[in-house]
Amino acid sequence: MSIFDRLLGSVRKPTGKPEAPAVPPAAPVERRQRKRVNARKGTTVLIIDDSPTVVAVLRKALRSAGYDTREALDAEQGLALIAEEAPELIFLDIILPGMNGFNALRAIRKLPASQHIPVIMISGNEHATEQFYANRIGADDFMKKPFSRHEIFARIEALLDEQFVPRRKVDAAPTSSPTAATPATPTSP
Repeated sequence: MSIFDRLLGSVRKPTGKPEAPAVPPAAPVERRQRKRVNARKGTTVLIIDDSPTVVAVLRKALRSAGYDTREALDAEQGLALIAEEAPELIFLDIILPGMNGFNALRAIRKLPASQHIPVIMISGNEHATEQFYANRIGADDFMKKPFSRHEIFARIEALLDEQFVPRRKVDAAPTSSPTAATPATPTSP
């Protein structure tokens, strides 16, 4: 019995009903206790970043969870790897030597073989305008540097379908019928 119950006990009117036992509020599940959902083993991930440290961190985290990784230190090399063999997911830095990440994303979205691949943009810049712009031109998610291992897998988990395959957010949305996509032309009476 709390001190408030003792103090208010003399003030409360007896109702004749037994008091309901106090139910403690449900505690949120701590992220370390929640089972992480990964993509299926062997999912191929392309990491495009000019920082060898960022590439190494992503590679280590992803490989420890059963992903296959390929790495590129610039956009041109990354696009060549995509043309060679399309990955199932791409981590793409925005600030790269030569072609920047925004132009690389545009190139990825223009190619029929790669336009379906989910892309998570990464940047150390604090400005939210980059995130807005990245989403506007076709990024599926955005991660700010520095990032944690937990954030890497949370971003991937958000893109998984029922078969644990990374999918673009727009691919998951129901497609409209061709007639619904074209505006109806008015007919004269």
